[in-house]
Amino acid sequence: MKKPLPVKSQTQISKTETYLGVMSGTSLDGVDIVAASFNPEFEILARQSFAMPVAIKALILELCAAGDNEIEKLGHLDIALAQLFAHCCNQLIANNSDVFDTLLIRAIGLHGQTIRHRPYNFPSHNFSLQIGDANTVAELTNLTTVADFRRRDMAAGGQGAPLVPAFHQSLFQSEYADRVIVNIGGMSNITLLSRDKQRALIGFDTGPGNVLMDAWINKCQNKTYDKDGHWAQTGTVNNALLSELMALDFFKQHYPKSTGREQFNLDWLDQCINQANSSDTLKDNDIQASLVELTARTIVDQIIEQQFSNAEVYICGGGAHNHYLMQRLSDLLSNAACVTNTSKLNLDPDWVEAAAFAWLAKQTLAGLTSNSSTVTGAKGERILGAIYQP
Repeated sequence: MKKPLPVKSQTQISKTETYLGVMSGTSLDGVDIVAASFNPEFEILARQSFAMPVAIKALILELCAAGDNEIEKLGHLDIALAQLFAHCCNQLIANNSDVFDTLLIRAIGLHGQTIRHRPYNFPSHNFSLQIGDANTVAELTNLTTVADFRRRDMAAGGQGAPLVPAFHQSLFQSEYADRVIVNIGGMSNITLLSRDKQRALIGFDTGPGNVLMDAWINKCQNKTYDKDGHWAQTGTVNNALLSELMALDFFKQHYPKSTGREQFNLDWLDQCINQANSSDTLKDNDIQASLVELTARTIVDQIIEQQFSNAEVYICGGGAHNHYLMQRLSDLLSNAACVTNTSKLNLDPDWVEAAAFAWLAKQTLAGLTSNSSTVTGAKGERILGAIYQP
């Protein structure tokens, strides 16, 4: 469990406008919340992670695939998640009353929980659905809540994802060095930040992050994740399986592109295992090692293809804690200026995405755009998000 920041003394209370960013990602390991200020500079004032209740996690996983009675389950989960998000926000506020002035909380930036992301299947009816009713969050917190960030981008012809590259650009771009920000959550996405600020921002999903590794160890050992990649390290990459996994058309597709559990799930993995397993039985730990390699190579292949292999590479998200995965990335990016995590840029890798949604809420209330058309493929930059008043 991630720990909250140490509480500041009463004399250190922030008196600037504060935004809460709320993120529960594809990995479903918890609800991450940050309290951030952006004036005069970006600063995280408080942060806390809350465990995802087992029953809610199970229902989310059910709704991530087609099944029976979906509308009834969705309606229930929409409110249950909203109540959870609101409770977590209220708890963070209560725990940090000595850190920031609660009367100066301007808004909550609520990502919501993605249960379906379909940017390709229906050429004229693409959609992305995040739930966790913002009306309920605004009611239970008595705070302005900004939510539903993705669909305006999709209405403008974009993929609605990834949205974090614009935040990465605002915070991490350097005039002295090319940088790559790699977010490894359930899925992986990269943001390519050129030192030449005239060069278009590039960012896209590269494929699975932790989602297949987590699912496989859960199936085999009933564990939620492979701590430090220890189990994967006991195995050997199976080249036949890796080739089968990497044959997916998505990996060859040009950006803009985004993906989710709809593609990368145990059913797809089992199909690939069956295709690769022509004679010998694959060992479970060899499969885990191959999944680490899949995540690492699909990230690195895109960094090299976009000619950023000499850049500074910074990792964020849960994958930054997988020592074996980090080692494989370092090995494959031997020409990079560095391969490390975003704490070297003064932002802990666990809190980058939640901070991004605090920033997105700020942008919305200021009437500023926050997508990037070169990332999502939208027809132009748009003001994202719907505002729910307390």
